[in-house]
Amino acid sequence: MATKPESYENIVQTALRLFFHQGYHATGLNQILAESGSPKGSLYYYFPRGKEELALECIRRRNEFIKQKLKETLAENDDPVRAIQEFIRNTAEEADRVSFNGFMPIGFWTAAETSCISESLRHACVNTFTDWQHLYMERLQAAGWMEEKARSLAVLIISMLEGALILAITQQSSAPIYNVVDYIPQLIK
Repeated sequence: MATKPESYENIVQTALRLFFHQGYHATGLNQILAESGSPKGSLYYYFPRGKEELALECIRRRNEFIKQKLKETLAENDDPVRAIQEFIRNTAEEADRVSFNGFMPIGFWTAAETSCISESLRHACVNTFTDWQHLYMERLQAAGWMEEKARSLAVLIISMLEGALILAITQQSSAPIYNVVDYIPQLIK
């Protein structure tokens, strides 16, 4: 058996890739084990509740990754409009860079695909979107927007971006994401 951290990390990284590439329902534990090179005992040792618990760890990791990128980008520019545009533009550039291979918005595979089958996965999605909403809100409030307006704008930004990501994947084109970039100044006046 591989060392604990290596086996754990192999399982999580493989699950992340597969969940984001093919979705939750299309990804089986046997596939995760085979592609990670880990024995079945390792998976159940680290994730006794199986696939759902593994998916929760993947959601948590993806959320932390996006939160960090969002925090950094929002802090890099004094103008919140430009900062938000830059984050969304970076997302479009990443989609283009990987040619949409394994590029899936968190709202698609987690919220849409798993919320109806698991309360814990649904709550993880709620927490993820709430975390992002707070980051946008804080940035907008720091620039002078009132709390309620900042909250409303944050929800709109997330909704627009997640919708654009789904369209972008479907069309295999980053144009819908760049469209959101173009409309941010009109949204945040």
